[in-house]
Amino acid sequence: MTNSTANKEHILMKKTAMTLTAIFLIFIGWIILYFLVNHPLLCPSPWAVFQALIGIFSQRESLIIILMTLFRLLLALLASTILGVGLGYVASQKKNLERLLHPVITILRTIPVISILVIMMILLGLHLTPYLITFLMIFPLVYQATIDSVHAIDPAYLDIYHLDDDRWISGFRHCYFPLIRGRLTTAFLQSAGLGIKVLAMAEYFTQTPNSIGMALNQARVNLEYDRVFAWTLCLIFLAVLLEGLVRHHQKKIGTD
Repeated sequence: MTNSTANKEHILMKKTAMTLTAIFLIFIGWIILYFLVNHPLLCPSPWAVFQALIGIFSQRESLIIILMTLFRLLLALLASTILGVGLGYVASQKKNLERLLHPVITILRTIPVISILVIMMILLGLHLTPYLITFLMIFPLVYQATIDSVHAIDPAYLDIYHLDDDRWISGFRHCYFPLIRGRLTTAFLQSAGLGIKVLAMAEYFTQTPNSIGMALNQARVNLEYDRVFAWTLCLIFLAVLLEGLVRHHQKKIGTD
């Protein structure tokens, strides 16, 4: 075993130990808070939440709710990716378009999510709001990632390609996209992590049928706070899973 391999394994074991320690401390803090509050409606016990979590994953209706939320997220991601990559590529070639879109992208990236959510609910109603708010939060990230990735390409590659083919569509397909695909995939996965949080919040406020947000609200109204905590853990699991995919992809890019 080489020194570099041993160091990598040592770092991995150290990170794993730190993660497990953090989870253990959170669990201990939860137990202490439960006994201090001493009221299951305000702070349910870890065992009650665990039972509620098992109940969620064992019920067909709950699984449909999770799948429907993921389906909405996928639709918003696909729309954001198609438009973000398309506009980002064109804007990277046309400086005037990039300057024109820059204020719009800046506004979308800085405006509070709750403000856009309320505006969407007023203008477009409740049905389309979860899709649009998620799209508007993800689109600027994909768009900017596309522009930054194109600008980061070594000009030597582009000069060689343009000597043979100077067409836009074939240029994107055969030259630009293979060179920026890794960064775009990372941006896509990072956007998914943000999207699941924004989508759940939008579902909660709009009471979207068959959604995690609506399930959270129903549990709150029924004073089933163990299910509120359980659904929150479901969202955390989904976000952690997406974050794990991002890190795995980044490591894969680094080893290629």
